[in-house]
Amino acid sequence: MSSKHATYVVAAAIVDDLAHPGRLLAARRTSPPALAGQWEFPGGKVEPGESAVQALHRELKEELGVRVRLGGEVRGPSGDSWPLTGSLRMRLWWAVVVGGTPRALQDHDEVRWLEPGRWEDLPWVPADIPIVRSLNRSATSARPSPPMGG
Repeated sequence: MSSKHATYVVAAAIVDDLAHPGRLLAARRTSPPALAGQWEFPGGKVEPGESAVQALHRELKEELGVRVRLGGEVRGPSGDSWPLTGSLRMRLWWAVVVGGTPRALQDHDEVRWLEPGRWEDLPWVPADIPIVRSLNRSATSARPSPPMGG
């Protein structure tokens, strides 16, 4: 699909440590009815006149009440983004909280930190499942090996 006709949303994979991600934050949707109760990456639509990064910071403040420091962008299979539905595509960044405590303020009724190895355990919105799997593989390979014991 051509990105020329795509509509973009932005989201964050909020983790406890950018260099060695362990815990991942997930947010449970309250709407639309078809997605209510499923989990997703927090974020939202880019408004006219704002950059993707500005939109992400605004959305995280509105939805979770947090400020974040962004890490690298997580590239999708088509280069810069991940397919969602129809012409909707998502750009996603690793992020770590630098201000505030994540809480469900808007569009969600719960947020939850997922422990290492448990990132895929929740019922994620279908479009986020391949992203969670990719992030889990990436984070697992970034984790240092446990010390060898005797």
